[in-house]
Amino acid sequence: MTPLRSSLSGQLLSAALLALLAACSSTPDKPKPPELPALTASAVTAPLARVWANKVGIIDTPLSLSVNDGQVAVASSDGLLALIDAATGRDVWRLALNTPLQAGVGGDGLRFAVVTQRNEVVAVQAGQVIWRYRLAASTYTAPLVAGGRVFVVTADRTVVALDGASGQRLWSQQRSGDPLVLRQAGVLMAVGDTLVVGLSGRLVGMNPNNGSTRWESVVGASRGTNEVERLVDLVAGVSRVGNVVCARAFQTAVSCVDGAKGVTLWTRPSTGHQGLDGNPDKVMGVDSDSKITAWSHDNGQTAWTSEALRFRGLTAPLVWGNSFVVGDAGGLLHRLSMSDGQTLNRVPTDGSAIATRPVSAAGLMVVATHNGSLLGYRLD
Repeated sequence: MTPLRSSLSGQLLSAALLALLAACSSTPDKPKPPELPALTASAVTAPLARVWANKVGIIDTPLSLSVNDGQVAVASSDGLLALIDAATGRDVWRLALNTPLQAGVGGDGLRFAVVTQRNEVVAVQAGQVIWRYRLAASTYTAPLVAGGRVFVVTADRTVVALDGASGQRLWSQQRSGDPLVLRQAGVLMAVGDTLVVGLSGRLVGMNPNNGSTRWESVVGASRGTNEVERLVDLVAGVSRVGNVVCARAFQTAVSCVDGAKGVTLWTRPSTGHQGLDGNPDKVMGVDSDSKITAWSHDNGQTAWTSEALRFRGLTAPLVWGNSFVVGDAGGLLHRLSMSDGQTLNRVPTDGSAIATRPVSAAGLMVVATHNGSLLGYRLD
């Protein structure tokens, strides 16, 4: 796929999804969320308490939070990049890049990387830009900064490795795939000494030194009669326990894979577009209608489902102790029990949608909203 083809594919898919959303919004009988469930006594004895607040700009592109050594890196869509002390909420540094961003933030605690809407990787260290590298195609996935290198996967399914200190290209590998790509962050992570990438509906284990393929595992297969229906990209947000990586294929399936060997452990059909989280007992996921499902981590059997938060536009979950947290499109944070999905607590943020999956850092939960609030919570 050429860069031009990739760009056109993204525009076509975006137009198709926007048209679908517009049609849904004009439907008189659009589903309405049920009444929020009553809180239990646990909400009184163990509330979510906000301990600090900070602010960046609007977040309306596929940006995510990067956690390293008790610090959280965050970026706004208009190009403000900040490193925050997760314990206090204070800036370590912030940098105005003065250009709109398309993907990020990736970081290893020393260097951080984002991608601009002009397809340029920008690497930052100690609050200063150290290099830039122009990609041949767009990307919607945060770069992975690991092992002294910066890895990027682009919309034409090319994986690029750059030297972390200089930005020099070390290698690139391209994989053919379906003509459309999802304008949403995908999977790019390290498992031991293997680079694990989501390419179409597959998890691919690559040698980070040269990009050669070590293994492949199918998470979701193409289906349908047209390009939109056959779209099967993997989405960001994985559950990792040891070497076991569980990932979601867009609107198709959830699967757990041995990330060291590439062996598929189990696969279950699931129609969602948000990532997963889990622990050694369960894998948690949110369907596109915000139904929540818990699968057994060992065999993929359904442990329970909950429809209490349906149609609320939930984020991917964050497992936090014996509970998990999801944000919604109305700016609420919901804490639920891992054992049965019962609602334990909920708190408001700034009234705008939760922009990305919450993260855990320095013993706190950190949340970013569409309006750019960055908030730290503790579980009292």
